[in-house]
Amino acid sequence: MAMLARLGLTDEQVAALGSELNDILARVDEIAALDLSGVEPTAHSIPVTNVTRPDVVRPCLSRESALLNAPAQQDGAFLIPKFGA
Repeated sequence: MAMLARLGLTDEQVAALGSELNDILARVDEIAALDLSGVEPTAHSIPVTNVTRPDVVRPCLSRESALLNAPAQQDGAFLIPKFGA
């Protein structure tokens, strides 16, 4: 796996990581062996509620007000300097 991931590991590191990977796979096998037939699938361990405010249509700034403090503008839009290639 280290070779496929192009990791430069010493033989000692490969041995240590191999042992750790075997431990991880053993834990995965333990979890896979659990009887979860009565457990409902969840995305979170505790209930999660959305705390955003309701989406309500409200008046917005006029184009002139939005551009009032713009350092540069052109044709009713913000004018920004070119960047990148």
